[in-house]
Amino acid sequence: MIPVTCFQGKRVALFGLGGSGLATARALLEGGADVAAYDDSEEACDTARAAGLTITELKLADWDDFVALILSPGVPLTHPEPHWTVERAHAAGIEIIGDIELFCRERAKVAPGSPFVAITGTNGKSTTTALIAHLFGAFGHDVELGGNIGTPILALEPPSPERVHVIELSSFQIDLASSLAPSVGVLLNITPDHLDRHGTMEAYAAIKERCVASAERTVIAIDDEYTRAIAERLRRTGKLFTRVLTSHHELRDGIVVEGDRLVERRRGRSSELASLAGIASLRGRHNAQNAASAVATLGNLAQDRARLQQALRTFPGLPHRM
Repeated sequence: MIPVTCFQGKRVALFGLGGSGLATARALLEGGADVAAYDDSEEACDTARAAGLTITELKLADWDDFVALILSPGVPLTHPEPHWTVERAHAAGIEIIGDIELFCRERAKVAPGSPFVAITGTNGKSTTTALIAHLFGAFGHDVELGGNIGTPILALEPPSPERVHVIELSSFQIDLASSLAPSVGVLLNITPDHLDRHGTMEAYAAIKERCVASAERTVIAIDDEYTRAIAERLRRTGKLFTRVLTSHHELRDGIVVEGDRLVERRRGRSSELASLAGIASLRGRHNAQNAASAVATLGNLAQDRARLQQALRTFPGLPHRM
C-alpha cells in the first residue's frame, strides 16, 4: 500500500467503492485523512463495511467540511452529465481528483523523480504495460505493475528511486490527474472510444495527449492521424520524444517495424534492435506496435541487444489476447 499523506488531518469525500475505491480509501486512512466514503450501490457499501470502512451518506453530508472529492474513474465527470457528487463538489468549490493524482502527489512528496512509466492509448495498453514491466524486470529493476491493468495504483509498493512504477492509464483516470507528469509517457494510438463519456473525439484525444505532454520523456506511436497531430504539436514546442511507426518507413529518427524486426533509426541510419520472429506472444502488427513502444521506453537500456532479445522471447503475454 502507498499511504497518501497529502490530506493528513483533513476531511475528504470519496465516492465509488469498487476495487480502486477501496484501495484509495485505505491509502487515505493510512495517511491520516478523515475519509467520508460512499457508493450508490448498497452492495458496494456493504462490502466496504465488511472490509472495516465507515460509510457516510454523502447526500446528507455538509460538503463545506470537505477539502476534496476523490472520485472513482468509472463515475461520470462531465458526460453524459456530471454525477451528483461532481455537482456537489463544484457547488462547494472543492477539487475533484482520482487515485492516479493521489499517487502523483505522494510521489512528488516522498520520491520526486522516481521512475514512473505511464501508458495510454485506445488499444494495446494492457499488453504494452505488461511487456514494459517484463522488460524492466529482465534488466534487473524492481518493478510495480498496476493501474487500469488490474491492481489499483495505491495498492502497490510506494515510490522510490530504485523502483519502477509501470502504470496503465485510461482516459477516465487521466481526466482526474491534474498533476500527472510521468518520467516516461507512452501513447499507443487513438481511435473512437468512450465518446459517451468525453463528448467528442477532440476531447478524448486531448485527454490522452496530457499523458505524454507532461512527461519528462515521451514515446508516441504515430500510425494514426490523432497521434501524428499530437507528435507535431510536441515537436513545435521543442519537446524531445521518440516516434514509433509500423505502417510506413519514411521515419528518419525513431523506431520502425520492418517485417518482424524492430529497427532503430538515427538521422536516417538504421540498426536492428531486436527480432519478433517466432515470439508467439507478440504476433501481428498490433503487437509489433506494442513491442516497439515498449522497447522505446527502455532508452539506453535497449542498446544491450542480447538481453533485450532474450527478454522479448520470454514475455508470456496476457491471457485472452489474440
